[in-house]
Amino acid sequence: MIFVRFEQHGEPQYGIVDRHHITPISPNPFGTYETEDDPIPLAGVRLLAPVHPGKIIAVGVNYKAHAQEMGRELPPEPLFFMKPPSAVIGSQDAIQYPAMSSQVDHEAELALVIGKTAKNVSKDHALDYVLGYTCCNDVTARDLQRKDSQWIRAKGFDTFCPIGPWIVTDLDPSKLTIECYLNGHLKQKGNTSDMIFNVPHLVSYISQIMTLEPGDVITTGTPPGIGPMQPGDMVDVSIEGIGVLRNTVVKSS
Repeated sequence: MIFVRFEQHGEPQYGIVDRHHITPISPNPFGTYETEDDPIPLAGVRLLAPVHPGKIIAVGVNYKAHAQEMGRELPPEPLFFMKPPSAVIGSQDAIQYPAMSSQVDHEAELALVIGKTAKNVSKDHALDYVLGYTCCNDVTARDLQRKDSQWIRAKGFDTFCPIGPWIVTDLDPSKLTIECYLNGHLKQKGNTSDMIFNVPHLVSYISQIMTLEPGDVITTGTPPGIGPMQPGDMVDVSIEGIGVLRNTVVKSS
């Protein structure tokens, strides 16, 4: 199943994609919902970020090849940080290049959306708490990341967490190809099988620290090939079985 969040009559609404149409649902996919009778042409609506999360937990250095690329040893435990919900934008929205940075990088990632409250869950049951999966670009002001001892400024600018275009529920996250294209040129390519800590491990581990709630997002790390973007660029994050998250880069006003 594919869940989308879209704008209709100026209001955000959830729906289910069936080929070229959306069947609206109410209230949302995180519990019991009702469907409407009349489908809407997919091409006739503006897609929003597929979820507005309460929190975004992002995992760093989680691909073996990316760790090797940076000359780092594999971490013994997941390394993670958080992005603010205000950083979230959807596919086709613009990434704002902030004036205080001179290097803004793309980081293509698989993201998962929590479907129900998770606290102290086991690895064996972790996937039961995942609603589905979407694409993410963990946009990073690399120069500020190097400068600061904490990553919140480098990772937390408005528009620095594009996710979308939708949430796919029936997907095995263990072996998916991830690619990133900058102006049509392949810059990143990896596979989730190269993750140091897989999705069940991450959900279980994070749930030992904080309660995960419906709609929360976990981004799972990036494969090698991260690099800079410039105003005027177009960046595509493509994940097997999900689709393409596309954003342009513009100079912050």
